[in-house]
Amino acid sequence: MSADDPDAALLARIAGGDEAATRAAVSAKLPRVLALASRMLGDASEAEDVAQETFVRMWRHAARWRPGGARFDTWLHTVTLNLCRDRLRRRRETTMPVLPDIADQAPAVDIAMDDAARSRRVEAAIAALPDRQREAILLVHYQDLTNIAAAQVLEVSVEALESLLARGRRTLRATFAGADQEMADD
Repeated sequence: MSADDPDAALLARIAGGDEAATRAAVSAKLPRVLALASRMLGDASEAEDVAQETFVRMWRHAARWRPGGARFDTWLHTVTLNLCRDRLRRRRETTMPVLPDIADQAPAVDIAMDDAARSRRVEAAIAALPDRQREAILLVHYQDLTNIAAAQVLEVSVEALESLLARGRRTLRATFAGADQEMADD
């Protein structure tokens, strides 16, 4: 097995039909897959569907996995991202141009309200980024992938990824600088 991929032995066991290995892989990878899908889609139910499809594909492709190429974790993120992209494309084709705001049903607490508002502003600002910039920001800052791994997932060079990150960060800074100025003016 490959020393470069810590999941190579687990995949070999999955390919051999080891149910315990499949459960172990899902348990280990599910939180990150769900987090990425939730951030990309903004819908917990759709994120669960994407996670389920991601792990079905892992199970189906385990026998064909060959160590030495991209790491399994990189492949898993790529599959998740592609499934999210497919869903987002379908949404654009079939849904309303503006999604309605959904009220938070949690008990109102000043700090929780401020945190929720800040989170919504951040999510909205990230969602407003161009697709590739948003994907780069999510992979590096929310999924904790290295620049090299994120570049592999996005199928771009590390330099192109860093450019996407720089443009995305610049846009986010400008968005929040403008919002801070508006709040100061009020």
